[in-house]
Amino acid sequence: MNPPARAPHFLNELGWGDGEILPLAGDASFRRYFRVQAPGRTAILMDAPPPHEDPRPFIHVARWLTGRGFAAPHIYGEDLTTGLVLIEDFGDARLRETADAAPESELRLYEAAIDVLVRLREHEAADVGPYDRDVYQREAALLTDWYCPAVGLDVDAAGYAAAWDAVLGPVARDGAPVTVLRDYHAENLMLIEGSETLGLLDFQDALAGHPAYDLVSLLQDARRDVHPDLEAALLDRYRRITGADDAFFDAYHVLGAQRNAKIIGIFTRLWKRDGKPRYPGLCPRVWGYLERDLRHPALAPVAAWFDANIPAALRGDPMTVTA
Repeated sequence: MNPPARAPHFLNELGWGDGEILPLAGDASFRRYFRVQAPGRTAILMDAPPPHEDPRPFIHVARWLTGRGFAAPHIYGEDLTTGLVLIEDFGDARLRETADAAPESELRLYEAAIDVLVRLREHEAADVGPYDRDVYQREAALLTDWYCPAVGLDVDAAGYAAAWDAVLGPVARDGAPVTVLRDYHAENLMLIEGSETLGLLDFQDALAGHPAYDLVSLLQDARRDVHPDLEAALLDRYRRITGADDAFFDAYHVLGAQRNAKIIGIFTRLWKRDGKPRYPGLCPRVWGYLERDLRHPALAPVAAWFDANIPAALRGDPMTVTA
């Protein structure tokens, strides 16, 4: 993975011209990341090339977070024309690998992640777009747009939208919005050396919406198994600290189902459209979360649609199941 041609000039302008540019793993977007290793210091170079990517939302939310005491990367410099951004390096210690290597630390680490979400509730939402019913519907439709055709199903798309409309109304009306980071999970939470707080990454798509969404992102993690007992204990911790009521519990499962349906669609699209075949293999885990959420009474209309349209045998890896 070669760095962008303008990277050396960009780094030199910021006083990092003596740094070696080393590749890091990318993500599901067009963004690429490099570690800049200079004598006695490091930074991360983000390559978010226009027109595919726009780094401005990341910069905006990062500064909103750091301004309120959250551990988002500091921005050392940016070139919006080329999409290059130099940011603080949080290192390589992610919550996921740390908890996997030391299971006795899992509860403590997840409790720290819960506490970040509790703190987010204490602040008025950032100046970002609304996470409203239209966005929820658009995201949920990714399942019928991508997963269902991939496994050979012709489903009732209008009925699907109507079922979601029936359950999303109370969620959309439930209280003041908070800043929803939208990809809050174990691979985006960093253990920063010398700090007791968790570093935050991948929040450029933040919206103002329901606080249960990021809780679902953490506790129904598409990339890491979260045991139902751990999920229940951490959800109880969040509710005890915040005083969240039964309506919040309903919203948690509604948004859990919505997010998991969306992710199944996204992972299928990453395979079919973008040529990334590793993502469909994550779908069986996400189906497991989705089916748990669908058992909640607040999801009855959506559960009925799934029962009528997607047989249990066709809920899995879209590369291996077909109608």
